[in-house]
Amino acid sequence: MSIDRNFIDFFTSRGHIPTTGSSLIPRPGDPVLFTTSGMHPLTPYLEGEPHPLGRRLVGVQRCLRTTDLDEVGDPTHLTVFEMLGSWSLGDYGSEQTLRWGYELLTDGFGIDPRRMYVTVFGGDDQIEQDQESLRTWQSLGVPIELTTDDNWWSNGPTGPCGPDSEIFLWTGEGSPEGTPTTDDRWVEVWNHVMMRYRRLEDGSLEPLQQQNIDTGLGLERLSMLLEGKTSVYETELFEPWTRIVPELWKLDEEDERIVIDHLRSSMVIIGDGVHPSNTGRGYVLRRLIRRVLTILWRSDDTRTLSDLPMELFEHTSEHFHQGEVLTLVRRMLIDEEIRFSNLLERGRRILGHERFQKTLDETDFEYLHETHGLPKELVVSLLH
Repeated sequence: MSIDRNFIDFFTSRGHIPTTGSSLIPRPGDPVLFTTSGMHPLTPYLEGEPHPLGRRLVGVQRCLRTTDLDEVGDPTHLTVFEMLGSWSLGDYGSEQTLRWGYELLTDGFGIDPRRMYVTVFGGDDQIEQDQESLRTWQSLGVPIELTTDDNWWSNGPTGPCGPDSEIFLWTGEGSPEGTPTTDDRWVEVWNHVMMRYRRLEDGSLEPLQQQNIDTGLGLERLSMLLEGKTSVYETELFEPWTRIVPELWKLDEEDERIVIDHLRSSMVIIGDGVHPSNTGRGYVLRRLIRRVLTILWRSDDTRTLSDLPMELFEHTSEHFHQGEVLTLVRRMLIDEEIRFSNLLERGRRILGHERFQKTLDETDFEYLHETHGLPKELVVSLLH
């Protein structure tokens, strides 16, 4: 049984109703460009609005984080990823969620509890230590590290927040050593947030009208840990990408990961209804595609996205349940490649003008962008 199916079934058998709404596009009126976390679509219900499905929910939410773009290429960061989540909207508390978390990881996924370590909120000048979580983990016999900032979750400077307890797994060789904050071989796998407060503009806290539980477990990272792999790209989730891309284009490891991540993410974004453009969501998509092309053309300008086999489009569309969008997704990627190729050609021609045979200053960059549609980062890359 797949990891996500196992997760959903575990919580469904404990009274949780599966939620839908897995699109990257937030609900109308939401100011953010993309859904960034599993709890994001549930914000009104965590604030107290009754959810039509009840007070116990479970789901798989696809998310996109542009804040991690510079990290992509390392073993664990992705632009589009999937978050497994379970929620209690004013129903049960921290002891229940932590016991279920322990049960699912050990009995459900077969993880040796001796490879586990947890962190718990140790208290600060506003909120006391999270005694209930501390007692729960002590009774389960899992080693605990107390922290303050690392175990306080918030979605921004104001709004719902609260103490959390994070579960870490040992990924090193031999017996576990150190603690999650002293040894990075402890990898965080599941965060349980006790969302009890709202932070106001002045920094003070007030209790929410209901005490919630919000948990988040990254599917790709859990797959990596369960399969004993050293990167998310080595997991079954990225087959056939890691089989096909190296056959198409010879790249170093970091570039190969960026190309795989950005192409896969672009397919999902287009599948959710976004088109490349110069603003908003479309601009994020455009940047992803152009970064791929920049990497591919660095050593060989004959490389083209039209070489991507349909297997990759089919695999991605099927995994993210996006229906029959394959030809549209492929056409959009190729159209964007042609547009970018034409832009580069025009850019080289313009930069060949004697006016630009010098070190460019901000006035030049502004002129090139506003008059010729050449963004600064593109100009810089053409000059190198």
